[in-house]
Amino acid sequence: MFIVSKLFWVFAQPLSLAFLAILLAVVAILSGLRRVGLALSALAALVLFVTLYTTTGSFVLQGLEARFPKPEGDPQSLGCMIVLGGAFETEVTTTRGGIEMNQAADRFVEALRLARRFPEAVILVSGGDGSLSGDYEGDAVASARFFSTFGIASDRLVRETASRTTAENVANSRSLLSDRRLENCLLITSAFHMPRAMGLFRAAGVPVTPWPTDYRTSGTVRLGVDLTQPTLNAQQTATAMREAIGLAAYYLTGRIGVLYPGP
Repeated sequence: MFIVSKLFWVFAQPLSLAFLAILLAVVAILSGLRRVGLALSALAALVLFVTLYTTTGSFVLQGLEARFPKPEGDPQSLGCMIVLGGAFETEVTTTRGGIEMNQAADRFVEALRLARRFPEAVILVSGGDGSLSGDYEGDAVASARFFSTFGIASDRLVRETASRTTAENVANSRSLLSDRRLENCLLITSAFHMPRAMGLFRAAGVPVTPWPTDYRTSGTVRLGVDLTQPTLNAQQTATAMREAIGLAAYYLTGRIGVLYPGP
């Protein structure tokens, strides 16, 4: 299932869909199916326009981010934090070492802030190598360098290094939480990813408090044309589409109880 999902996303993301439509259009035209070729070309142009030159991706992403509101203040007490991986550039850190982070770095910045605020809290980092090759260290491995750099004692860190997907994050974290009798836990992940993550934790019977971070939108996005930042628009659309597909897939396979988990 892991390999299937990875390969599916290679072809299902918006720019790949546009490329495939153009490729099929060329084949159709060369085969004498001119109308089919023109229709596929128009479809490719539409996908590219929506992806590159509209705010559709950011608008959908904004809705995902708003599903679980950001808490107004820190909790009164904290037993543990569950931090889902995806914030380290593990392809780089595997060969170069050090700490190289991507756009999801806020997950670990927020975990570090809370770790300093609540010195007794345990930090469970869930994240193995999610690549197809399996050649890279996961976030849980890289996180040890991150937290030690900022003075967080290693005995506060629990590393779950085997998971490759969000479903595996939850299943493996559940076992560790049970074994170590950890409770009163926050779930720290990107705000747009929180609905899927919370749906999985609820289905697994693991009570956690959502603690969204890593916001990608302003919260005031409206649907419309945006010709100023096509690269960002494409990234936002791909992220939103991937999360929507993930929610649908987990719901249809029975891994989450509702299509769009909420508070």
